[in-house]
Amino acid sequence: MLETLRNAFKIKDIRQRIFFTFLMLIVIRIGSQLPVPGVNGEVFANWFDNRFAEGMGFFNAITGGSFSRMSVFALNITPYITSSIIMQLLTIAIPKLEEMQRDGEEGRKKIASITRYLTIALALIESVAMAIGFGRGGYLEPFNALTVIMVVITFTAGSAILMWIGERITENGVGNGISIVLTINIISRIPDDLTTLYGQFISGRSVPKGILAAVIILAIIAAMVVFVIVLQGGVRKIPVQYSKKIQGRKQVGGQSTHIPLKVNIGGVIPVIFAQSLLQTPIIVANLFGKGDGTGIGSKILRGMNQANWCNPSEPIYTIGLVVYIILIVAFAYFYTSITFNPLEIANNMKKAGGFIPGIRPGKPTSDYLNRILNYIVFIGAVGLAFVAFVPIFFNGVFKADVSFGGTSIIIIVGVVIETLKQIESQMRVRFYKGFLND
Repeated sequence: MLETLRNAFKIKDIRQRIFFTFLMLIVIRIGSQLPVPGVNGEVFANWFDNRFAEGMGFFNAITGGSFSRMSVFALNITPYITSSIIMQLLTIAIPKLEEMQRDGEEGRKKIASITRYLTIALALIESVAMAIGFGRGGYLEPFNALTVIMVVITFTAGSAILMWIGERITENGVGNGISIVLTINIISRIPDDLTTLYGQFISGRSVPKGILAAVIILAIIAAMVVFVIVLQGGVRKIPVQYSKKIQGRKQVGGQSTHIPLKVNIGGVIPVIFAQSLLQTPIIVANLFGKGDGTGIGSKILRGMNQANWCNPSEPIYTIGLVVYIILIVAFAYFYTSITFNPLEIANNMKKAGGFIPGIRPGKPTSDYLNRILNYIVFIGAVGLAFVAFVPIFFNGVFKADVSFGGTSIIIIVGVVIETLKQIESQMRVRFYKGFLND
């Protein structure tokens, strides 16, 4: 990794791209510190400290702490992520969008434009809900129409600016801009989480116990990172053979290749889906001051709250963890079904004269790919569930109140690996260009 970066800085164009990305990340961190006019920051910070464990920790982590500060980037790029997921689902459900996606670059531009408009709409809806909810809770000064409008405009504009920055990083920087924005936000929370862990398990203890606790914490984090790297890099290669064809006086084709099926096809998406489904009701209830009662509704909300899982004093709420794991597996299969079509791949292979050795072309190939895919998806989903489970277990049993969890590790590792791959591919392209020019 260090060798790749060292070589990248030797190439002027890539060096400029890295520098541009770095400048954009500085802009993001500055914006994350700018408070929204009209919000009582001190009162809101106290409220957030009391609600940290109630579905807000991860949401605050992916906003880089912007939410807890009520900065102009409080919504961050969550509306864009949500709109992108919605567009992916609609592309499967609406034939016109599916046709648009197949139209090449022009179609993708149209879908990207629709995604931007949907992002603004979602940001506006979320901003209105937050402004009204915070206003009723006494966190806006004063709570009137003008203040609400100002807060809504600021939140929406902040989300739009981050979306624009993400797209500029993709175009003029290195890596996927939206993913990098999300990653830098999560990384910015790591020092606070490490400080929390130090205060809970190391500070005030004897030197041997402190060293032992530090070694255990670092070993767990390192093991999780290595496991995620293996999970993200795992691939099942399906061999494909293409028949030889006669074109004129020459024989063409006949080469062997393979279909790479990633073990973790869905990436972090199934975890985000499951987490969003469980945490959204909690966040909404917190915004409107509900969920603190003793009724059945409040107990269900507590069962959906990760902070109550694996708690030895209240084991009943760990049922929520079981539901969470089931949702991760279910969403892994669901997301794979809308992004990978074995029948379409089998038909394309048949048209191109390709076949899997020992498997007849057409439907038998599709059935074979389905069987392999179901097996691989299950392994990937179990791996994802394990990565998500380990931090929750330690948070519940040992009360490690940190926002940094399995989802964060998957996002960081995945984005770093993909960004390095893009840098390497750009270096390779420039190497070949220079070789041809010489």
